[in-house]
Amino acid sequence: MCFITRVSEIMTDKDTCKNCTESKDSIFNLLTKEEKKVFEENRQCTSYKKGEIIFKEGDLPVGMICLCSGKVKLFKEGVGGRDQIIRMEKQGDFVGFRALFAGEHYNATATAIEDSVICYLEKNILEKVIKANGNFALRVITILAKELGFSNERTVSLTQKHIRGRLAESLLVLINTFGFEENNKTIKVYLSREDIASLSNMTTSNAIRTLSTFAQENVISLYGRSITVENMEALKRISRLG
Repeated sequence: MCFITRVSEIMTDKDTCKNCTESKDSIFNLLTKEEKKVFEENRQCTSYKKGEIIFKEGDLPVGMICLCSGKVKLFKEGVGGRDQIIRMEKQGDFVGFRALFAGEHYNATATAIEDSVICYLEKNILEKVIKANGNFALRVITILAKELGFSNERTVSLTQKHIRGRLAESLLVLINTFGFEENNKTIKVYLSREDIASLSNMTTSNAIRTLSTFAQENVISLYGRSITVENMEALKRISRLG
C-alpha cells in the first residue's frame, strides 16, 4: 500500500518527526526560523510496521520523504522474482528523493525493515525553500552527488568482485550506514539471509555459505540474524581484494 493513500494512519503526535528537523546533523538546521516553521506546519508523519511498503517501483513521487525513525530498504524487482537491494536508509535520511527532483517515477520499492516513522512534505513547499535558501539547496545537491558516487562504486563492486568480496563489502556498507550496537562489534541491523544475499548480488545459498566461512575464519560470529565483527581488518581486506 502506497504512502500517499494511508491518510488514516497519520500520527497526531509529531515528536518523532523532530528527529528529521532538530538533530544536530540535520539539513533542516540550514533553514531560517520562518522556513522551519513552514515545514513544521505542513509536514505529515506516518508510521509503518516492519515489512510494510512505503512506496512501490513505478509510483510517482509528490513530496519529500524523511525517515524519522526506523530503517528502510530500497530494492528493484529483478528477473524471475529475484530482488536487488540498492540502498539502505537510516534515521534522518531522505528516501527516494532523486526521483522527486528528476520528475520521474520511483525506480525502486521502499519497505520498512523495522517499525518506522516517516515525515512527508509536499514538493511545492520544498521547491520554494530551495529557491529561497542557497545553503539548503547546496546541501541537497551535495547529498545527491554523494548518492550518485555510492551508486557508481556499488555498480562496479557488485559486477566485478567475487562472492567473498561482495559479501564483505555489503557488511561494511551496513556498518557505515547503521553502525554498531553498544559493544562496538555487533552490526546494528538484523537482516534475513535473503536480504543479505539481495544486498550482495548473490543467491541466498551462497550468502549462507559465505557467512559460515567468514565465521569459521573468525572474521565474524553469527547468532540468528545478529552479525558480530570479530576482525574488522580482515573484513576490510576481503572486501578490498574482492
